[in-house]
Amino acid sequence: MDKIDQSILLLLQKDSKITIKEIAVRLNLTTTPIFERVKRLEKEGYIRSYKAILDRKKVGLQLMVFCNITLNLHQTDYLKKFEKDIQQFPEVAECYHIAGMFDYLIKIYAKDMESYQEFLSNKLASLENISKVQSSFVMTEVKDFSFLPVI
Repeated sequence: MDKIDQSILLLLQKDSKITIKEIAVRLNLTTTPIFERVKRLEKEGYIRSYKAILDRKKVGLQLMVFCNITLNLHQTDYLKKFEKDIQQFPEVAECYHIAGMFDYLIKIYAKDMESYQEFLSNKLASLENISKVQSSFVMTEVKDFSFLPVI
């Protein structure tokens, strides 16, 4: 990957709807090599997908919560089962297996505190092998979207 590829990736991260023509203009190149580079970056897996980023509050998700989760048992089968089970919940936007004091960090969106309590009591608590859940509630989003610094 060279500097042009890196520049293309930065532009696409900032605005995935940018046209090939606009990328070419910004990078002072013609459209054909830009098109070929974008297709190659997609084929090689540098670009995994294109998505619309929604305003969570406008779609009714006022509450964002980060949950630290500790499991009772840590054998591979138990970790895999938790990872499979957590994916069934649409409230869970992200899940990370982490090192440190906890085993997993999950990011949850909910309509309000009552909805989150219902999720916690009826869904998350139904999973086997969870020892501890510590919730942190987001008060202010200081930076809500970042892109990978490929340059």
